[in-house]
This record gives sequence, C-alpha cells and structure tokens, in this order.
Amino acid sequence: MDANPVLKPKLATPALILSSVATAVCVVYLVGTAAANASAKLSLLLTAAMALVAAAVIGAVWLLRARRRRSWMAGAHEKWDHFNDMKQSSGTTAEITVVSVDALEPTGSWITIKWNRFDHVQRAWIEALPEPIWPGSVLLISPDPAQVRPGVPWPGTYYIRASDSLAWAPASEV
Repeated sequence: MDANPVLKPKLATPALILSSVATAVCVVYLVGTAAANASAKLSLLLTAAMALVAAAVIGAVWLLRARRRRSWMAGAHEKWDHFNDMKQSSGTTAEITVVSVDALEPTGSWITIKWNRFDHVQRAWIEALPEPIWPGSVLLISPDPAQVRPGVPWPGTYYIRASDSLAWAPASEV
C-alpha cells in the first residue's frame, strides 16, 4: 500500500524526543565519567561506547525525518505552484477538498467532497484519474454548469469527469 502523499511527515514524536533526551543524558554522564576516571573499567568504557552508538542511531533517525519532511515540503510547494498556474490559466474553476474516499472501483471512486468556497459537503463520483485520490487532497476542477447553477439546489451526487480535474495539491499546511 502506498503512503498518503497528502499527509505531512512527522519530524518529532514523543518517543523520539524522550529517547533523544535520555540518550543525551546517558552519553554526557558515561563519557564524562569515563574521561574523569583515568583507569576506567572495561564495562564503563563499553557502556559509554554503546551510548555513543545509540546517540548516532538516534541522530540518523532525526536526519532521515528532516530530509523526508524537507522533500515533502518541496513537493507540496511544487504541487501548489502548478495548482495556482492551472487556476490562472483555466477558465472557471472550483476548489474542492476530498473529505473521504468511500469506495474504490476500477472506473472511479465514490468520495465525499467539500466545496471550499461554499463550505458545502456532499457525495461525489469521480472518474479514475492517472494519480490516486487521497483524503485531504484539494482538487481544482472545472465545475459542470449542468449540475451546479445559481438558484438551483445542490445535486444529491456530484459527478466529476476525469477531464474536469485540472490539478491537485495537499491541503496540509506547507
């Protein structure tokens, strides 16, 4: 299963923060004790070495998470730049947020959408797109004037053709 590209990767978690602090305290204490004792026991030196290795592993986890987050941020900015370019170059457009993906089918998906401008939530059918649709995606579509008109009630189910979907970007803060 693919990871949801809409969700911003976490940089810090409580477990990572606590393990980093505990390891830092151990490293400072053990290395300081080993340095203070000229004739340190082998067990103290091995424990200090293991604490240093643990600190290196935790540091690598921090670096990996920071790199993954930076990469996600660059990709999200690129998606939003494309989104805004399509918005300016296209005619009438509407932004909708995918609230949930209710059912996947080979020809499309049943989704719940929120019209961002009107704050209206409704069920929709979207034809299969080249990229998968994820909850939290903001889609730029060309609205179908036959389905949505001023003064007429919202349709029970909105139908989104693949050709009407112009761009998407993650709804998460970038």
